[in-house]
Amino acid sequence: MLGIVNYFNTEFYILKKLIIILVILLTYSVTKAQVKYVNEFLNIGVGAEAFGKGNAHIAGVQDVTAGYWNPSQLVYLENNLEVGLMHSEYFAGLAAYDYGSVGFNIDDKTAMGVTFMRFGVDDIPNTLDLVDANGNFNFDRISTFSSTDNAILISYARKTKVEGLSLGGNTKLLYRRVGSFANAYGFGFDFSGTYIKNNWRFAAVMRDAIGTFSAWRFNTDDLEEVFLRTGNEIPANSIETAVPRLILGSSYNYKIDEDFAVSPEINLDITFDGKRNVLLKTDFASADIRFGLQANYRKLIFLRMGIQNIQQEQFISGKQQTTFQPNIGLGFRLKKVAIDYALTDIANQSAALYSHVFSLRIGINKRQ
Repeated sequence: MLGIVNYFNTEFYILKKLIIILVILLTYSVTKAQVKYVNEFLNIGVGAEAFGKGNAHIAGVQDVTAGYWNPSQLVYLENNLEVGLMHSEYFAGLAAYDYGSVGFNIDDKTAMGVTFMRFGVDDIPNTLDLVDANGNFNFDRISTFSSTDNAILISYARKTKVEGLSLGGNTKLLYRRVGSFANAYGFGFDFSGTYIKNNWRFAAVMRDAIGTFSAWRFNTDDLEEVFLRTGNEIPANSIETAVPRLILGSSYNYKIDEDFAVSPEINLDITFDGKRNVLLKTDFASADIRFGLQANYRKLIFLRMGIQNIQQEQFISGKQQTTFQPNIGLGFRLKKVAIDYALTDIANQSAALYSHVFSLRIGINKRQ
């Protein structure tokens, strides 16, 4: 009996220390934050399953996309190796968003994953040399360039000695490039935890836990002359810092009978950079609420719906209106292959534009 008490005391001591460290890091990051909106492509989300549920997904995720949503859930992969792919387009095809990931089990208690993300706008006209030294227009001098945001997430997860508790984290490596004019390298860390009790799942994810730093370098040789002529400020090399955000989530799996089950989920996305246009906001922090629901038939056919982006919109007349973004989704699983589809912002309810999202998951070597 004494040994059991000592065992739990040790586990909770470690958790308490971890919480204290995270609070210290969070406080430091908030006080040192320089930029409010940075690396926003990392907050779009991945996987049509998540989009169909309104991105309320950190507690219910149980596949390879956990490397992005909640790395501590990678230990619950149904297969020893899983591969995930997604492609979507934004702004009438002007921007492309691509995602690929792999997750694998090391042993019964440990798993790892690697995630790649790219958000880019390609074939942007470069008109800096459109006019020659004599003032003549020469359209043959127009070239093109790309503006891309790239990220690699290296994930690690492990089950603890506390039954139902798993911990995980990400190391994030960033590379951003705007043609030959500017580029940036960055890094950051995420930490997460999941606790499972019966049919309940509780999850917490601290993104950019110590702040994610991006060092920008500008090639002003190609820009200086044009910027001076047009009265623009010449950019200087700088460091951007993304402040931490805490995401809390809970889901419940309810089996209606042997064939049907439903899983509602709620997420609370908390930011610490002052007021944002979300449902709950203060000068210190703002909280965005997301709701998701998934129903499945024998885990072969899935129907999903969700609500996100609840906010106040103000019109020129001064009238305010609460808007939200409703999403729906479908999923099919055939043995080890899962195909998911999501339609976001049904009936154009919010300021966001609707998007069609498709994703594919492949499992290899199912766990016993």
